[in-house]
Amino acid sequence: MIKIGLLSDTHSHFDADMRAFLEPVDQLWHAGDIGNLSLLDDLRQFKPTVAVCGNIDDNKIRLEVPEFQIFQVEQVKVVMTHIGGYPGHYQSGIRQLLVAESPQIFVSGHSHILKVMYDKQLQCLHMNPGASGLSGFNPKRTMLRFTIDGSNVKDLEVWEKNKRL
Repeated sequence: MIKIGLLSDTHSHFDADMRAFLEPVDQLWHAGDIGNLSLLDDLRQFKPTVAVCGNIDDNKIRLEVPEFQIFQVEQVKVVMTHIGGYPGHYQSGIRQLLVAESPQIFVSGHSHILKVMYDKQLQCLHMNPGASGLSGFNPKRTMLRFTIDGSNVKDLEVWEKNKRL
């Protein structure tokens, strides 16, 4: 059983409230737009981190993390990228990748809108944690926390905070 913290679009921001929510997790997944290399280093020192680069990330970050991650946690296969869309509205080439890889979870970021939905056609759970940083149009900052137990994804929790204190 592994507890996952899922975040995206930090845009160089990682504060005490975010750290507190993520403290109980075993592993972080970051779905891009990290912001700067020092934040990536901070995340890696805090928890083991699987990350992808996003459209705002510079070459230093792109040398550290790829555009796509395909990995397995327990018996759950995961595909993660920054700009991926969601069921019925995937970005170009993403649906083909999902058909070829047959993951149980597809993670993307970019939209700054938290969205968790099941793609019945591909039998895949799509997860977008929204944006946990301070940038963007959405007045809420969001992240996800959940557990992978064997082949089961369970105990999904949402962290939500107003951008303006």
